Amino acid sequence: MVETQIKSLTLDEFLQLPETKPAQEYVNGQITQKPMPQGKHSRIQGKLVSIIEQLGTESSIAIALPELRCTFGGLSLVPDVVVLQWDRIPREENGDIANSCLTYPDWTIEILSPNQNYVKVTGNILHCLNHGTTLGWLIDPETQSILVFLSQQQPLLLQEPEDSLPVPDFLSELKLTVGDIFSWLKL
Repeated sequence: MVETQIKSLTLDEFLQLPETKPAQEYVNGQITQKPMPQGKHSRIQGKLVSIIEQLGTESSIAIALPELRCTFGGLSLVPDVVVLQWDRIPREENGDIANSCLTYPDWTIEILSPNQNYVKVTGNILHCLNHGTTLGWLIDPETQSILVFLSQQQPLLLQEPEDSLPVPDFLSELKLTVGDIFSWLKL
């Protein structure tokens, strides 16, 4: 992760900057750039978005979006996957999805990239949980483990292929195991 050395900016000043690729995040007055996604990260992210999106949008329950900037609680984060319940999707007056998301995700998913700071990513998930998010996953492709953060509970470390992954109540039909997630890396 690259720390960008820019004079101290306010959140409003940060939000006026042009978007970058990879995205930058604003945390406690500091701007950091997310690492460029690599193969394992991209594969897991794509499959999760596809599966959640198919189940969630069929019944107008939820939407899954990759790399959506969420600004709330004084920070501006770009989780790898953001899941929003249908009635919480930011919309324009005409009903289109809005470009700006000024709220917390209902479910946040981060996929650890090589050399990414585990503590910083965990801090971002905890910030989400402290502002209304009910579930966070931190997926580590290298150790094939998933750290699950549930609101008001101690995190769970899931490593066995048969371990069932907790999902939000609004997507209770979604059934995934640790083995399912990491099987997507085999082609």
